[in-house]
Amino acid sequence: MRLFDRYADQTLRLDAPGRDLCDSEGRRFGSIDRLSVVRNRLVLEGWTDADRIGIALNLAQTWTVPELAQPGKSPRGFTLDLPFEPGPFRILAEMPGVAAPRVAIVPGFAKGQVARARALRWIPYLRAVAGLVPQIWRWKRHGDPAAREVIKKRLHLVPASDAVVMDSAAVLGATAPVEAFTAVTIVMPVFNAFDLLRESVGHVLRHTKGAGIDTWRLILIEDKSSDPLVRPWLEALATGRSSGPGQVLLILSDTNLGFVGSVNRGLAAARAWPDDPVILLNTDAMVPPNWAARLVAPLADPGVASATPMSNDAEIFSVPAICRAAPLPEGAAERLDAAARLLSAGQPVTVPTGVGFCMAMAPDYLGRLPTLDPAFGRGYGEETDWCQRARALGGRHVAVANLFVEHRSGASFGQTDKTCLLATNGALISRRYPRYDGEVQDFVRADPLVAPRLALALSWASEMAAGRPVPVWLAHAMGGGAEVDLQRRLADSISAQGAAVVLRVGQGLRWRLEVHTAHGIVQGLTGDEHLMRALLARLPTRHIIYSCGVGDPDAVALPGLLLDLAGRPRADGRPLPGGAQLLEVLVHDFFPISPSYTLLGADGRYRGVPRPGTPFEMDPAHRAEGAGGRRVQLAEWQVAWGALLVSADRITVFSRSSRAIMAEAYPDAANKLVVTPHALPLTIGQILPARQQDGRPAIGVLGNIGAHKGAAVLQHLVRDLARTKSAGLVVIGLVDPAFPLAAPACIHGSYEHRDLPSLVARYGISAWLIPSIWPETFSFTTHEALATGMPVFAFDIGAQGEAVRAAVAGGAPGGVLPLDAGGAIAAEALLARLQPRGNPGARGGTEVKGSVA
Repeated sequence: MRLFDRYADQTLRLDAPGRDLCDSEGRRFGSIDRLSVVRNRLVLEGWTDADRIGIALNLAQTWTVPELAQPGKSPRGFTLDLPFEPGPFRILAEMPGVAAPRVAIVPGFAKGQVARARALRWIPYLRAVAGLVPQIWRWKRHGDPAAREVIKKRLHLVPASDAVVMDSAAVLGATAPVEAFTAVTIVMPVFNAFDLLRESVGHVLRHTKGAGIDTWRLILIEDKSSDPLVRPWLEALATGRSSGPGQVLLILSDTNLGFVGSVNRGLAAARAWPDDPVILLNTDAMVPPNWAARLVAPLADPGVASATPMSNDAEIFSVPAICRAAPLPEGAAERLDAAARLLSAGQPVTVPTGVGFCMAMAPDYLGRLPTLDPAFGRGYGEETDWCQRARALGGRHVAVANLFVEHRSGASFGQTDKTCLLATNGALISRRYPRYDGEVQDFVRADPLVAPRLALALSWASEMAAGRPVPVWLAHAMGGGAEVDLQRRLADSISAQGAAVVLRVGQGLRWRLEVHTAHGIVQGLTGDEHLMRALLARLPTRHIIYSCGVGDPDAVALPGLLLDLAGRPRADGRPLPGGAQLLEVLVHDFFPISPSYTLLGADGRYRGVPRPGTPFEMDPAHRAEGAGGRRVQLAEWQVAWGALLVSADRITVFSRSSRAIMAEAYPDAANKLVVTPHALPLTIGQILPARQQDGRPAIGVLGNIGAHKGAAVLQHLVRDLARTKSAGLVVIGLVDPAFPLAAPACIHGSYEHRDLPSLVARYGISAWLIPSIWPETFSFTTHEALATGMPVFAFDIGAQGEAVRAAVAGGAPGGVLPLDAGGAIAAEALLARLQPRGNPGARGGTEVKGSVA
């Protein structure tokens, strides 16, 4: 049942129609466009004239300042969300020049409506479970981690990943020889943008001949530019290159024809060489050396109608992230193209359309479709239309992954004009080709270009770093505190140098490689270690950082991999090529000490630091399975991980207790252990008066609770509470379905720390219990609980006990509890130590702030 509850919380969606927001006197102050329940949160989107707008649902309340849709325009858009409860809610609006806020009552969603919607989720849930029977068998029978990941994803137990499987041949395959054509015709429409024009034409003149292209010609169509410098410069250029293998032909328009009209004049002139491919090239495209031969090479296949290169701004051909523009620093484009040349060109990827900033058109298809449709006027979408017409004739469009062309988009039109043209012409494409938009979305989701895109994104990251080491984290895919810390570090790295890299383990395929940038994320999956290493080799300078490797199917091999990636000596003492890289270890858990990363034994108890030669060595929890099912003993494990720790430049631990444990396990690395607690400022809003259930206090538990986080402790406690009827228990988070909790327990589900004041009030929470039974390296939930100013109790173990002891020494309510052999807490003993929270108003009603440091 708990598994279904988690599935329902993640998949249930309720929607209500929009409505006007009017106060009790009928005065309208805004409207709701969207009213939904998504992942157990009430979400509103709408418009208002208010300076500030808020939502109040029972004791929960949140406010926001509406954002301007356009400067000087009204109304303004807003989004509000807070933990969901059935029933009506209020919208509060602070209006300009009005003292009291205006209030609108919104019906919301009734309990019966929610119950019916949840009941209907049983149908897709049971279908999903039935379809997962083979994976469940493989997981239960053989411990197959790939099957486990499939189950978790299909039941929505983990966040969905956009990563797709990479084709190793795109990176590791042989590059095909370029010898398809010896001559090309380039068509370039010109309107203003004089500086870009000179630069773009200069690239064409310098870089077109070579790699098999002996003859080429450039047709320039001057579309009556308003800039007086453009036409004289073009005339002088054409006069100086009127013949020869790099001939420049100039067509002057008496009136402004627009982009499509200019291109059509150029295509008409190109018919003088009907057997040569034609390349459409914008004046904001900067081509690299030997570009033309690579671009037209796929057109040797009679089924290929067009070819488009990779770029920094070319929709589905964009690098580092698909459909995201990314400006380039000076000189980076040609270095990225040099990286692209190393990619395979053997099997070009088929795409839904080409992009006309730099698009080669096959002579056969151009002969049958000699013009672009004038309906697209000034441009944008005309090449898509041509490509769809070519597809109707049996033509394919392909990506040229081994060519990178810089695109400085929109320079001829300006961004406002470009946006309008995209909207107008995009609507025309949708009417003509109703399936096209869906095909593009399917392409984006599947991303067949992910391997070359990721390869170029890594080279892009190196460019952005400008000689500094690019951080590469080895991380798991399980979420939790380590992921919170990783996301903060990624944000800092992107802010400092533009990009960062994550190598994840613990999924269906062993490796998920991610490049994070300010422009988006590109990520790919592979089980091919050779491909993974080849991709990371594109970073000549790296900062290798171990974050967490829990879940990897051959974790004893991870230290050796990290040493290799950091260029540290092999076991035989020979250094790896490329020189040494920075190497750092973050101790988010105790995986470097034991396969049991919590240090709990097979019986679920903590008995100290496991070391070879002690009884711990025989505990199955401290053994692992390596490649091919090989059994890995504790001694082998600690030899492998010890080599990494001794070689590391820095080992960061997040509490004094975890430093002591690591030093006991690895005394040779003790001098490298640096205690650096997480510095995460927590602001918890005003704690409201509790709404106690039946006059009884409630004990609150924060976070997702599994076995090591004290799920069995909660079972013991709930049985005691049920017997004594002295208090309730509320988990603000989730509980492992293997540990069902009976009444008087209540499980709220996922939360955000900004929700805590309203949740404390909703459930009548009087104190917090941190039931974790392992020596945590750092406890985010403990610090969240402490930041509320309420009593906090934890076992006298690990970082959680360390934090509570320090808080109590400073005058905070709460205390540490002894952890008995069974991991049980007597309800009477705990309740006896609860200190009354009193009225929050006695604390002045101010926000309680805490710093996790």
